[in-house]
Amino acid sequence: MSEAQTVREIALSLPGAQEKLAWGQVTFRVTKGIFASLSDDETSMGFRFPKDERTEMIAAEPRKFFVQPGHDDRYNWFRVHLAALDDDELRDIIVDSWRQLASKRLVAEYEGG
Repeated sequence: MSEAQTVREIALSLPGAQEKLAWGQVTFRVTKGIFASLSDDETSMGFRFPKDERTEMIAAEPRKFFVQPGHDDRYNWFRVHLAALDDDELRDIIVDSWRQLASKRLVAEYEGG
C-alpha cells in the first residue's frame, strides 16, 4: 500500500473525517477545518501543528519535517516526508492533528467513551 493510501485509510477511520479536494490537493477535514492534506505528488503531508514547536522538530529531524516558506510561516501547519515515517508514527501525527479540530463528542467516540 502506498504512503498516500495509508494516510487516507488512517484519516478516514477517524470519526467525522471527510476527504475533500481543495486547491487541487486532497485534504482531510473534521468539524472546524483541515487536519491533514497530501502534496500534489503525494510524497508529503501537511498537518496541524503548533508553529512555536516546529523549529525544534526540524532541528531534531531535518530530513523528515519541513515548512513551505511563505505559506506555513503564519499558520499552525507543518509538513512531513511520508517515506520517512513508519505506520505508527504516521497514525500518531494524523490522530494528534485531528484531535486539534475534532469536537469533544468525536474525540470521546474515538476513545470509545
